[in-house]
Amino acid sequence: MAGGSGSRLWPSSRGLYPKQFLSLCGEETMLQATLGRLAGVDCDSTSVICNEEHRFIVAQQAQESGSPLETIILEPVGRNTAPAIALAAFDALESSPGNSPLLLVMAADHLIEDVDAFQASVALAKAQAETGKLVTFGIVPTSAHTGYGYIQRGAELGGEAYAVSRFVEKPDAETAQSYVDEGEYYWNSGMFLFSAQVYLDELKQHRPDIYSACEQAYAGKSRDVDFLRVDKEAFMACADDSIDYAVMEKTGKAAVVPMDAGWSDVGAWSSLWEVGDSDEDGNVVSGDVMSHSTSNSYVRAEHRLVATVGLDNVVVVETNDAVLVADKNKVQDVKAIVNQLKAEGRSEFLHHRHVYRPWGVYDSIDHGERYQVKCITVKPGAKLSVQMHHHRAEHWIVVSGTAKVTIGDDTVMLTENQSTYIPIGAVHALENPGKIPLELIEVQSGSYLGEDDIVRFEDRYGRA
Repeated sequence: MAGGSGSRLWPSSRGLYPKQFLSLCGEETMLQATLGRLAGVDCDSTSVICNEEHRFIVAQQAQESGSPLETIILEPVGRNTAPAIALAAFDALESSPGNSPLLLVMAADHLIEDVDAFQASVALAKAQAETGKLVTFGIVPTSAHTGYGYIQRGAELGGEAYAVSRFVEKPDAETAQSYVDEGEYYWNSGMFLFSAQVYLDELKQHRPDIYSACEQAYAGKSRDVDFLRVDKEAFMACADDSIDYAVMEKTGKAAVVPMDAGWSDVGAWSSLWEVGDSDEDGNVVSGDVMSHSTSNSYVRAEHRLVATVGLDNVVVVETNDAVLVADKNKVQDVKAIVNQLKAEGRSEFLHHRHVYRPWGVYDSIDHGERYQVKCITVKPGAKLSVQMHHHRAEHWIVVSGTAKVTIGDDTVMLTENQSTYIPIGAVHALENPGKIPLELIEVQSGSYLGEDDIVRFEDRYGRA
C-alpha cells in the first residue's frame, strides 16, 4: 500500500511526492526498501496500490530497484486501507482462478531494520493464515510509545501465534507504560497476512457497503500496460475506513504474530531521531550540518549548510524551498502547517521546487510576475506531450544532450548552446532522442504562467 500522504514529514514529504518515495533511512527509497525485503519471502507476485497521481513514480522506482511488479492498482481517490486491500484481494482472486491466494499486506513507508526477523515472522504467520486466520503483526514494544495503537494478545494458537483479545487506541503515557509492563500488548504495525477470499468474506459480513462498492469498482476496471484502473464513480462512493475498524476489530478470526525486527512507521520527524545514529550530544544529523551547544536534536540539511547554536530537543529540516523548525515533542502538529498551506493554495503543499514527471524532472529556478525560469531534464527516449499554451511564450536553451523540437510542421535537432523560441499558441513538442539525459533551460514569459495553461493534443503517458 503506497497511498499515504506523509504530511507529518513536511517539508521533505509533499502531496505529489510523499514519504514512501523518499530516501529517509538510507540510499533506497522507502518503497524500494519495502520491495527489497520480499527477496527472501516465498511469494508469487508483487502488486502496489497507490494514488493515480503517483503511478509513474511507483513504476520508475520499482524498475530502478529491480523488483518487477505484477500490476499497479490505481486509486482515483483515497479511501483508507479497508477498500484498498479489497481491490487487491479481488485482483488476486481473478489472477488465480479456483484458488484463494494468501495476501501479505505491507505499507510502503515503514522502516524494518532486521529483515531476517521480519521474514521469520511472515513464515510463522503463513501457517496461521492457511487455517483461515486474519493475521496481523504485533511489534514487540521497546518503549511506552503513545503514537501507536496497541494489540492485546489472547489465547495461544501454537507456532508463536495468539488470538487477538482486543485492539486499543493510542494511549496516554501512563496507560502505555502499563501495557508494556503487562507484557501482553504489542504495537499495531498495520501489516497483515490472510487469504484473499477470507478477507473479502469478513469484509462482506461486517461492512457490506464497502464490499459492494469495491466489487462494483473492480468490475468496471480497465488495464493500461502496467496499470489497473477501477471505476472512479463506484470507488468514490465507497466509505472511508481502515481495515482495523472495518474488519479486524469485528472478526472472530483475528490472530497476532509478534515481530521484533526494528520496526518503525516513521510517522513523524521524531521517529527518524529515535532510529538514527546519534552523536555524543544525542543529535542525529543528515547532510551538511554544523552544531554548537546543540543536544537531543534531529537536523536534516538537503541542499545547503545548516548551523545550529544553543538548541535542545528540536527538529530542523531544510529543503530547497522551505525550512521547518519544531519542538521535537510537537512534531505531530506539523500537519497543521500542511493544512494551512493547503487552505492558502500554496505550491509548497503539493510539490517541491523539483517537480517529477513521467518524462523526467524540472526545477523552478526563478520566477516573477511575468516570467519563470526552469531547468528541465528529459530522460533518454522520453517525450513531453504535444501541447500549446494560450498565455505564455517559451525560450529553450540546450545545456547538454540532444533535443528534438517540433513547432507546428517543423522539426529541428538542437545540441549544446543552441536555442529556439515557441510563440504563444504554437503547437509544439520536445523529445530526447539520445542516450544521455537532455538538460535545457526554459524561460517562460506571458500574462499567466500556471501549469494548467497546457492544452495536450497527444501524450504517450495517457495524461488528459
